[in-house]
Amino acid sequence: MATLTVPATVPSVTEDCEQLRKAFSGWGTNEGLIIAILGHRNAEQRKLIRETYAETYGEDLLRALDKELSNDFERVVLVWTLDPAERDAFLANEATKRWTSSNQVLMEIACTRSANQLLHARQAYHTRYKKSLEEDVAHHTTGDFRKLLLPLVCSYRYEGDEVNMTLAKSEAKLLHEKISNKAYNDDDLIRVLATRSKAQINATLNHYKNEYGNDINKDLKADPKDEFLALLRATVKCLVRPERYFEKVLRLAINRRGTDEGALTRVVTTRAEVDLKIIADEYQRRNSVPLDRAIAKDTHGDYEKMLLALAGHVEA
Repeated sequence: MATLTVPATVPSVTEDCEQLRKAFSGWGTNEGLIIAILGHRNAEQRKLIRETYAETYGEDLLRALDKELSNDFERVVLVWTLDPAERDAFLANEATKRWTSSNQVLMEIACTRSANQLLHARQAYHTRYKKSLEEDVAHHTTGDFRKLLLPLVCSYRYEGDEVNMTLAKSEAKLLHEKISNKAYNDDDLIRVLATRSKAQINATLNHYKNEYGNDINKDLKADPKDEFLALLRATVKCLVRPERYFEKVLRLAINRRGTDEGALTRVVTTRAEVDLKIIADEYQRRNSVPLDRAIAKDTHGDYEKMLLALAGHVEA
């Protein structure tokens, strides 16, 4: 369930553009007006606003926002305003250029999008960067990380509910054998995670637990400090329980000393139109604190207001 709230009666796109132009005019920027408009429009509406703004004023709305805003508030507004496929392309490209948590971001995009969403992100990557996502992933990753990430970003999974229980049983056995032998980078182990439908993987992992007594992720914790094993565990979680994966990303982003604004912004902007309500419910269940209260405690100013708007927070 999404958390984004859109007014029952939405102003015309022309009026939205005029109001945004007004927000940029005069002394200082009217950040509240920007939040009131962009923080309450869906992807299709934001796309129309960008197109109409460019036609009317001869300037890309993103460029206008970039000139007027700064810091974390600027980033959340810019990332949110992008079309979802363009946003994924931007986040993936950014991830290929840095070391910290970049592998996780690439895996997250590959494993939590539908087959068509991932395909559209790869197409947007072509358009925006004049090269392919897979060539950048191959160039910027090495070893086991490349071996896992490349097939993940190239995947086009079947999305039906059909499950082959014979296959689930045989592949559960295969996974158990590979993990027992610590062959974590085995071609067949990666093939199962990178190509099977999410329904098929779920059936395989249920059989794994029933047959061998542990969740697969428990068996993948042989070395808690091993970064590749951590990425494998996150991959499994993204494929079968994405709300638990995103809850953990938010928990680590908010509860550490010093907020990880990058992770917080990424999760809120990419999930607000998808399943942020489910993630927020999981967050409250796990932490006994509502997500919007945790965000408000850890952020401030216009950045806080924009995040809360996207998270569906309503002032009492």
